[in-house]
Amino acid sequence: MAKAKRTADHIHPLFINGLSGRLIYLPAKGARKREILLIQGLHTSHERAKGLAEYLNRYGAVTSPDLPGFGGMDAFYKIGEVPTLDNLADYLAAFIKLRYKNKRITIIAFSYGFTIITRMLQKYPEISQKVDLLISISGYVHKSDYIWKKSTIILLGGAAWLASYKPTAFIVKHLFINVPVIKSIYKVAEIVHPKLKHRSEKIDFEVELWKVNDLRTYMYVSSRSFTMTTLDKGVDLQVYHVSVDNDHYFDSVRVEQNMRQVYRDIDLIKAKLPSAHVPTIIDTAKEVAPFFPPKIRSLLRKKP
Repeated sequence: MAKAKRTADHIHPLFINGLSGRLIYLPAKGARKREILLIQGLHTSHERAKGLAEYLNRYGAVTSPDLPGFGGMDAFYKIGEVPTLDNLADYLAAFIKLRYKNKRITIIAFSYGFTIITRMLQKYPEISQKVDLLISISGYVHKSDYIWKKSTIILLGGAAWLASYKPTAFIVKHLFINVPVIKSIYKVAEIVHPKLKHRSEKIDFEVELWKVNDLRTYMYVSSRSFTMTTLDKGVDLQVYHVSVDNDHYFDSVRVEQNMRQVYRDIDLIKAKLPSAHVPTIIDTAKEVAPFFPPKIRSLLRKKP
């Protein structure tokens, strides 16, 4: 796996549980005392999400750690473990306990990042007592949230499952994870894929993301998300869920229903976005702003 290099003063080394990665840290400005923990989705990196962190910095200190196997961080395989949802949840719990100790935190999680947060809060209910605000951006908690047909899920899940094994991942990486192939796939896909429409100029960034993320980890997590269940234990928190109309991944009604089975309460907030779901590259405050509707901004402005 290619290592992502430090490119800005706010990106720092991270060493935890035998794994090496990086984290974003932006200290609070002025009198803002809110501690914001930002958990990104899977197909991203700190360089690509710097605009998001800088936008949130207006509301308080922002910390965003790598996830094992993503953004250039070492994969769990390095220490003989597998990137299960439980292991990812344990990793975030360890990070929070080390980083925040007695501090209260605001958690903002995108897509699968919110899935990991949900499992963490189920396994470590004491952390819920530290959370003053929990925000989901296009998050989901259950396999039934996917909007795709069963045949599509079987096809994609099977392919990802096969590519999650070391020999297959090695072959896929060396045959397909290269600039010409990835560019060709994205240029064809953008014709029908809402996430990529009008973003041809950023395909080079997408190529970089595929290169810095551990392919085996990505495929493992993707395949297991199609069989994932997290409705076994409740979380005593209210979640503010920012939902995107016409999300090309998830059914917003089922997402809300499943979240209500896990969380004490859910406040559903619609976001008006030019494309469905969450783009992997968010460069500017103008691009970030639609993910945080007025109600979310008002909550973030309040004293924690």
